[in-house]
Amino acid sequence: MLADVDLGRFGLVSGSNLPSARLAYETHGNLNDDGSNCVLLPSYYTGTSSSYARWIGPGRLFDPADWFIVAVNLFGNGVSTSPSLAHPDIAGADFPDVDIADNVIAQHRLLTQLGVRRIRLIAGWSMGALQAYEWAARYPDQVDAILPIAGAARCSPHNLVFLEGVKSALLADPAFRAGRYAAPPVQGLRAFGTVYAGWAYSQAFFRDGMYREFGYASVNAVIQGWATDHEREDANDLLAMLGTWQRADVGKHHPGGFEGAMGSITARAIVMPGSTDLYFPQADSEREVELLQHGELRPLVSDLGHVAGRPGVREAETAQIATVVRELLRG
Repeated sequence: MLADVDLGRFGLVSGSNLPSARLAYETHGNLNDDGSNCVLLPSYYTGTSSSYARWIGPGRLFDPADWFIVAVNLFGNGVSTSPSLAHPDIAGADFPDVDIADNVIAQHRLLTQLGVRRIRLIAGWSMGALQAYEWAARYPDQVDAILPIAGAARCSPHNLVFLEGVKSALLADPAFRAGRYAAPPVQGLRAFGTVYAGWAYSQAFFRDGMYREFGYASVNAVIQGWATDHEREDANDLLAMLGTWQRADVGKHHPGGFEGAMGSITARAIVMPGSTDLYFPQADSEREVELLQHGELRPLVSDLGHVAGRPGVREAETAQIATVVRELLRG
């Protein structure tokens, strides 16, 4: 069941704030007596806490009979405080810049209120991986293990440029009106989704016709599907989350910078880059794992591109993730 916690006027690392901030979340299972059986699942771009549903349940990756599972929503995703769901002072185009660190600080406050003392595992795909790294660096004494999937500890320059491309497609729509649109900028939203479709999958996905496995009859159907999906999104919400992604850097608020932050992580980390991911490439993860005290690279072998690690996409990928989850939960 979806719930939320009232954070009041929530201060941001930028110096700005979110008045009447609310952090939305779902829980499954029960917290044990010493508050140590928590599994945290941070949401990803255009996803919500319910997006992890296919990982939760008897016989799945996370069984509520054993674990207290908390799936939490990013600021900006339309469920937690977002441009489309905010105090009038910060609604729409007036929404302030929110960092990954802000999300993690808010999540820490939530888990403290829920009685969590230690987190057994933080598992996250894409932007969820960014949050897993931030958690492990910011609160090292509370995190036993992390599983970043198809993500990174910071937004690379190439990743930033990719995101600028999809953003520019949206901003070019005259109806966007610098975020003060009277009606949804449909043309820009569809263009955003169209550009995104080419990055989400691998080249083989298109070359070998793998899109048919997912109900698309043709390459054009993929394009139209992604355009239609993004047409339903709130434009300012998309840009708020995109900015959070672009600013991500686990070392930005650490006295030792990126290397110092990574080296301070005491949690066991198994890092699963997608083997054909176009914007969180395996080479970046290899460099990051070298900086970790207890890091191991375990690539997610897949021909799907970035989408490979998204919850419930295909059994072959889910099985690889499940093997690593079992290993980390055993300690």
